[in-house]
Amino acid sequence: MWTPASSSSAVFFWLCAASCLLNTGGATGPRLNNNQLYKYSYTTQLLVTGARGPKEGGVGSKVSSDVDLHLLWRDPRDPDQQLIQLKMSNVRAGPVSQRALKKNVLHGGSMDSLLGKSRLEALTKPFYVHLRNGKVRAFYSYWAEPAVIKNLKRGLSSMLQVQLTTGKVIENDVSGRCTVGYKAEDNQVTRTKFLQSCKTAESGFTTHSQVLGVARKSRSVTVFTLEEGFIRSAVAEEEHWLIVNAHRSSSAKILSRQTFTLVGTEAGPLEAAGEDPSMVVKSIDAKLAAVGIMAEKMKSKCKKCPSLFEHWKAVQKKLEPESLSKATAPRSFLALIQSIRKGSKDEILKVLKSASKTSLPQLVDAVTSSQTSASLDAMLQFLNFTDAKGLVLQERFLYACGFASHPNERMLQALLDISKGKIGSTDIKESVVIIMGALVHKLCQKGGCNLPTVVQVKKMILAGPDSTQDEAQVQMFLLALKNSLLPEAIPIFTKYAESEVGAYSTVALTSLQRYDATLMTDEVKQTVNRVYHQNRRIYEKNVRAAAADVILSSNPSYIEVKNLLLSIGHLPHEMNKYMLSKIQDILRFQMPASKVLRQAMQDVVAHNYDRFSKFGSSSAFSGFMAKSADVTSTYSLDILYSGSGILRRSNMNIYGASKGAVLHGLQVAIEAQGLESLIAATPDEGEGDLESFAGMSALLFDVQLRPVTFFKGYSDLMSKMFSMSGEPMNVVKGLILLTDHSEVIQLQSGLKASAEFQGGLAIDISGGMEISLWYRESKTSVNNRGALVVSGNVTVDLDFMSAGLEVSFETEAALDFITTVQFSEYPFLVCMQMDKTTFPVREQVKKHESLPSGKSVVSRRSRKMLVPGSEFPLHQENSNMCKKVFGSSW
Repeated sequence: MWTPASSSSAVFFWLCAASCLLNTGGATGPRLNNNQLYKYSYTTQLLVTGARGPKEGGVGSKVSSDVDLHLLWRDPRDPDQQLIQLKMSNVRAGPVSQRALKKNVLHGGSMDSLLGKSRLEALTKPFYVHLRNGKVRAFYSYWAEPAVIKNLKRGLSSMLQVQLTTGKVIENDVSGRCTVGYKAEDNQVTRTKFLQSCKTAESGFTTHSQVLGVARKSRSVTVFTLEEGFIRSAVAEEEHWLIVNAHRSSSAKILSRQTFTLVGTEAGPLEAAGEDPSMVVKSIDAKLAAVGIMAEKMKSKCKKCPSLFEHWKAVQKKLEPESLSKATAPRSFLALIQSIRKGSKDEILKVLKSASKTSLPQLVDAVTSSQTSASLDAMLQFLNFTDAKGLVLQERFLYACGFASHPNERMLQALLDISKGKIGSTDIKESVVIIMGALVHKLCQKGGCNLPTVVQVKKMILAGPDSTQDEAQVQMFLLALKNSLLPEAIPIFTKYAESEVGAYSTVALTSLQRYDATLMTDEVKQTVNRVYHQNRRIYEKNVRAAAADVILSSNPSYIEVKNLLLSIGHLPHEMNKYMLSKIQDILRFQMPASKVLRQAMQDVVAHNYDRFSKFGSSSAFSGFMAKSADVTSTYSLDILYSGSGILRRSNMNIYGASKGAVLHGLQVAIEAQGLESLIAATPDEGEGDLESFAGMSALLFDVQLRPVTFFKGYSDLMSKMFSMSGEPMNVVKGLILLTDHSEVIQLQSGLKASAEFQGGLAIDISGGMEISLWYRESKTSVNNRGALVVSGNVTVDLDFMSAGLEVSFETEAALDFITTVQFSEYPFLVCMQMDKTTFPVREQVKKHESLPSGKSVVSRRSRKMLVPGSEFPLHQENSNMCKKVFGSSW
């Protein structure tokens, strides 16, 4: 029965339900009271600092204002659908923290003079926000207003967006379209924006390699305090860390903070009549429009910036060949890339045509590394691939494509078109295909494996080895597949590992070693073991050594390792020593295979004095080049000789590792064969019919380059021997863009920060081989010269003020690896030397704040240190041998 008591209970229940709904339930948001004016204070501040954060000071500014807002319209059928008018007044600007007047670039300037009268008027004009259930449905302002003004208003509008229930949603605000998490407790709501999820109109790019790349960490948290159904206060804090993985001290941090606090309320204007928000807004001013809550792009402006041609003339001398070992070369290279990226095709062609013959190769490096449509079009028009005389410039263009930080499909299509056309040089034809493999790998890493051009090139290089009988072309396609790291290529490498042509087997086996061990199937392992143990045919020593490397780096089983140990003593003389040295190096350096090796060596049949006392000169050794919290750099040197004492294979590797990622920074392999006739020696098993040959192969930053031949054939050998000057042959020379990170960070305040991080390397790698029959001595050398510069620039343009931080790190270094062999007596003497020179390391942090008037404040902090030169340690046997070779001078 219905009674007054039950009626009052029901009313009380529904009042409670409504109250709970307001605070925690459904999709309702905060509500404004009718006919009431809310007066707020609003502050947005921005600070850009270095790696150590605010402790070292920073640059930036603080903008404050009063804000009046009131309810302009409410949907009578839906109380949570509101149109709010906001108006900023009493706008002020100042430094983020207290500082001396001479360091305050804003001192003495009013907002009228700083911002300009028209812009200040635009900023203080009312604007309108349509809220529905606490979400911004529309933002109304004037199209004609400057983008920076609208963005500041959007930043303030986004402070009204709040949800009163706990949960995750996707929202649009000034930051873009983002996933946002809410946590509601009593009268407080915490909003966490997952900034990595935000989709914005701005686009950027970054280096895919983790070791060479830039990491960004971001967080955004806003805490709302509610009172009487509306926002009492909102405090938003946003941080962005930009960290250079290889050198964390060259990093930057952006801190943004907004505070929105209720100061008081007073009687306000009446609600306006209208059917919907857009009609109400139009009734106020027909020029008002819904311009979107997400931030607009802002056009960058540069006053008094030099033209591309002027910039080139200023840096040309610093990019001459004799300057490539100095840090000024990569520093100028990076700055030039930034100018080229803003240039048109015609401007770039003008610069290319004006360059001197000696500086042109370095300019080609810079133009290609810019990776814009205009720069690629200019290079394709400038180079004539039908002309064999243009080999140097053509190869520099191709290598720069291979090292590209963020290549696109069009670059790969350009190389595909070149490969289908007439090419004047066979060396260039090979390089085009080899580099296409590197681009396929990089595009697949970015998720572009199914792009039409990538699919076409994959099909071509996968079918390539079996499509021709020409030895050079088969090797070309195998090297392209080696660069591509396609899983589909593993069966091809497995097949060619057992080839009768030693060069094919070597490329196939070294390619298999680059794959993740999880991809090494039982079939692959069985094939590689057959090659090493020569189950089907006799193989050259360097092929068997490459097979051993694959086995030991692919999570070998106990049986595989035991069989390797049992083979020692039955191998050619020098290979016995090589395998012993390899096993000892794995155990000493704690490589992944060391655990199973120790287990197998507990068997006295596999591990005994007779087996482990073999002597010879071949060796394998690994060590640390440098250890730091950022990057660990290691080196390895593998030397394999023939039984007659002549070098068979020399392999130098340098790796960089950071946070679990590994980069193969450098590999220089020198191979020689068929030289026994020079000293009337007997070739080793399976090597009696080999043609005289010596050459060098280089892999640089995970990109295999076209091998270089010193001589091929006996007649070529003799002519080269009598004309040898002792000067090393160039393998790689040029400028490489290693780190390349560019992005625009949209801040919740409406301001934007632009971040540019680049790392450039000037490199000169050369190698040579000398043989003296008179002194019965041979010498091989690998000389590495380089200069590295990493620079970062984070800038915030507030329209009335520009503030930024520049960080840089640079060094110049040289690394030489020399092997001397004296075969006048037996056993022959071998001395290996790996030296680094004393090199400088320089760091600098520059902070700057400037006004359009030209007034600026700049501060710099720098540090320089010298890292002493040293000879990298190798095994003790080598030191003993070097004393015999060089006598008392060692």
